[in-house]
Amino acid sequence: MSDLVIELPPAPTLEVAGTNKRFGVRRIYCIGRNYAAHAIEMGHNPDREDPFFFQKNPNNLDSSGEFPYPPRSSDVHHEIEMAVALHSGGSNIPLASALDHVFGYGIALDMTRRDLQAEQKKAGRPWEIAKAFERSAPCGPIHPASSVGHLDSGRVLLEVNGQRRQEGDLNQMIWKVPEMISYLSDYFELAAGDIILSGTPSGVAAVERGDVMKAEIEGLGSLSVSVV
Repeated sequence: MSDLVIELPPAPTLEVAGTNKRFGVRRIYCIGRNYAAHAIEMGHNPDREDPFFFQKNPNNLDSSGEFPYPPRSSDVHHEIEMAVALHSGGSNIPLASALDHVFGYGIALDMTRRDLQAEQKKAGRPWEIAKAFERSAPCGPIHPASSVGHLDSGRVLLEVNGQRRQEGDLNQMIWKVPEMISYLSDYFELAAGDIILSGTPSGVAAVERGDVMKAEIEGLGSLSVSVV
């Protein structure tokens, strides 16, 4: 018999491609403005500077193929990102061994209430109200690095209703995957189950109910999500 006063819901999990296993999720870290062209379109300097991160909640992940349009917003944007899933972690991880902690990679969307984010930025407040709402992180299966390798280049593409919106390449990331892992571990103790969303190319734009988003990352297949 459990001694918990309130029973906790099951931990969020993601499918592991090519297996009947699931990847249990502990935390989600998201890097901001990690593609120069996206930094420019958001009105910021594209020069390399210290990275910054915000978090989504593990239960924001959703693999249903549907994205419910959230309340209290009329300007919700898509952001395609590569998800980096860790099978181990630690503190002060050396850059040279950072990739040893990567289990695999997947396709994710960082859905954003852009109007609310703009209000929070103007007031100097945190972004959670814009970033960490329910089902704000549609995500596909995690592909083990043992199968797909460590991805440092490859086309990133997002279409809405068949029209191209975002296109870039993983090699355009300002902070590469090993650098993100090493930097984060200086401030947090990373662990198995952590996911890092690695930033988005330019072309972010609003979606409407009825839209169908198709996200592709070379080597990881595609992810289709309907806005409902």
